Amino acid sequence: MKKVGLSFLMSISVLVCNAQGKLIRKLLSNEKDTTRKSSFMPVPVLGYAQETGVELGLGAIYSLYLDRKDTLNRSSNFYGMGSYSTKGTYSVTLKGDVWTKGNKHHLIGDIRFKDMPFNFYGLGNNTLASNEDKLVQRSIKMLFDAEKSFVAKSYTGVSLGFENYSFTDKMADGIFAQDPLIFDKDGGSVVFIGVSQSLDTRNSNNFPTKGFFGRISYQYAPDIFGGDNFKGSQFKINLRNFWSFTPKVVLGVQAIYHTVQSNHTPFYMLPQLGNDEIMRGYYAGRYRDENLLQGQAELRYRFMNRFAFVAFAGLGKVFNNNQVNLNDFKPNYGVGGRYFFDTAKGLSVRFDYGVGEKRPGEKRQTGFYIGLGEAF
Repeated sequence: MKKVGLSFLMSISVLVCNAQGKLIRKLLSNEKDTTRKSSFMPVPVLGYAQETGVELGLGAIYSLYLDRKDTLNRSSNFYGMGSYSTKGTYSVTLKGDVWTKGNKHHLIGDIRFKDMPFNFYGLGNNTLASNEDKLVQRSIKMLFDAEKSFVAKSYTGVSLGFENYSFTDKMADGIFAQDPLIFDKDGGSVVFIGVSQSLDTRNSNNFPTKGFFGRISYQYAPDIFGGDNFKGSQFKINLRNFWSFTPKVVLGVQAIYHTVQSNHTPFYMLPQLGNDEIMRGYYAGRYRDENLLQGQAELRYRFMNRFAFVAFAGLGKVFNNNQVNLNDFKPNYGVGGRYFFDTAKGLSVRFDYGVGEKRPGEKRQTGFYIGLGEAF
């Protein structure tokens, strides 16, 4: 009986080892999957900050082709992330990016729920770390875009969005309470309706190696909720271009302009410099104002089908309507690595370390990021 049990355990161990070996070989294989199958990739979320405590969660991306027979059909990607911290904060993000058969329609959905503390430093392009104010933000953000191609490579779209914010100030004598230029400190709600026009000649929507992408969008927020709630408009321009120097080396550039216009724009509606996709290294919200202008370049070296290195650098600034100039741009630079879990679709797990400016008397601003998919 003992021999039978031992043989059974040894058989199970061999099967497990073989399965693990096959999985590892698959994850590290340099061969390109041409079957156009769907793919799924989970990524753990782990972090620590004094205001949140230990943050644990899980992110994942699911990708598929709606028309597997059409080799030009772009992949549709669905992304989800949820995290919870030891101090009771949470964040949930759901995204969808759908390309229908023949790439005739492009549908985008973005839903976010958040109950998280964050640091507020005031308004403008030169806020001080010493003005750091502790706030807690509870927010709901929803955005839905539908685009249709009437001309090849060109898409015309409409959008609908809803946002709701509420804030709690943890420092009664901080800059948030004292600055009279900060509007609607309790939070509010806004509904956007908008239109967009884009031109997209990229050879991939996940890891482009050549081509151009340009999108212009305008959204208007009517006076639905009254009071101090936002009523006005926002305008965005997003431009990208990619060149292949060799089969393994790609240069990508991006430029973004974002403006929000209203008689009294609530602080939470103002464009913010810095996130995990552009101006990496800056704390999101450290600098915010009515206008945002930023650009970046990224050199990508995909030395193996599964792995790549990147180096990036950029410039950006925020400014109000009375300070339009080309001075005081903030620099950033950094490096990163990529692991391609779906080599055919060009889907990757992204690791980036970005470095920003060092203001007098302050530590240099830096940031480390883990994400799914390319920065742009």
